[in-house]
Amino acid sequence: MHQLREPSFVKKISDILAETGLLPEHLHLEITESLIIENFEAILKKINTLTGQGIRFSIDDFGTGYSSLSYLKNLPVHTLKIDRSFILGIPHDEKDLAIIKSIISLAHGLKLMIVAEGVDSEQQIKFLVENGCTGLQGYYYSRPLPEVEFMDFIRNYY
Repeated sequence: MHQLREPSFVKKISDILAETGLLPEHLHLEITESLIIENFEAILKKINTLTGQGIRFSIDDFGTGYSSLSYLKNLPVHTLKIDRSFILGIPHDEKDLAIIKSIISLAHGLKLMIVAEGVDSEQQIKFLVENGCTGLQGYYYSRPLPEVEFMDFIRNYY
C-alpha cells in the first residue's frame, strides 16, 4: 500500500518484472479501500498504467473501508477479497451472512473474482461455495509458509 504512493512505483514494478522475467499477467497486487480514498486520481493513473501492462489488482479487506461504490465501478480491478471479519461470523451471524451474500452478488454482477479471507472451517467453506464464492484462503488450507515449505506444499497439494 505504501509503495503505491511512491512516485517511482510503476518504474520499480517494471524493473522487477524485467529483472525476474515474471510475466506481468502472473503478478497480482492488492490494494485497500482506504488507499483508494486517499488520492484517487493519482492511484487510478498508476493502476491503469500497470493493468495496461497486464498486471492484475485486487481490493483487499473489502467491506471494511469507507469507499464509494463509484470507486469500485471506475477502478480496473479483477478481484474483491472479503475481509475475514465477516467470515468469522459464519454460520451464526445473520448480518455477516447477509453482507457476504451481497458482496458476492456485487462481485459477480461486476464480473470480478471473489475471494474470502480467513477461512478456517468446513462450515465456512460450505456456506461460501453454496453462495458462489470461488476463491478461499485461510488457515483451513495452510498457515503462511516460508518459501521452501511453500514449494513443498504446492508439490504435495497438486
